[in-house]
Amino acid sequence: MGRISIDLFTTLDGVCQAPGGPDEDASSGFPFGGWQAPLMDAMVGESVTAGIASMDALLLGRRTYEIFAAYWPLHESVRDGAIGRRFAEVPKYVASRGEVALTWRGSSRVGADLVPEVRALRERHADVHVIGSVDLVQTLLTEGLFDVLNLWVYPVVLGQGKKVFPDGATPAALRLLEPAVTGSAGTVQLRYGPTGEPPATGDMAY
Repeated sequence: MGRISIDLFTTLDGVCQAPGGPDEDASSGFPFGGWQAPLMDAMVGESVTAGIASMDALLLGRRTYEIFAAYWPLHESVRDGAIGRRFAEVPKYVASRGEVALTWRGSSRVGADLVPEVRALRERHADVHVIGSVDLVQTLLTEGLFDVLNLWVYPVVLGQGKKVFPDGATPAALRLLEPAVTGSAGTVQLRYGPTGEPPATGDMAY
């Protein structure tokens, strides 16, 4: 059985909405689109590129798919780098309950019955990566349908926006799979795996 790896950029207060640009996701009047851009550094780029190189399928929410499909097919040449070439090689799946224009070569839709369809992807592929796609990620986290949660945590607080774990998130326990990787901007990568229910509560006084 393969694994599902979720890749998210997040702030210290857990916001993962629209890190890449102002037009990525302005829902609910989010004013900080593109917050990640001034904080990128070489180490983060190397870590992200290594993860993409290892994947054999890409699973995206509709909004993220449309952004990627408009950009990455134009960046597949040797000069443009490894990410565009790898995206071109692997199957792309877009999670959407409605119809979506599958303009990116190698794309297909899932979502009529999302949970079993994603489980089937795990059977079909060794390493499926979910990048961004916060609404899809919320479903995968609720269903416990992931094997690795990669968080790149940036030293910034936004105070609003969609969060990795919003109020009302399904209780769950995780374990740290890999030591932190820090870059010049002070960004930390945290890699977690699920372990099931939270542990029993206790009292620090005993």
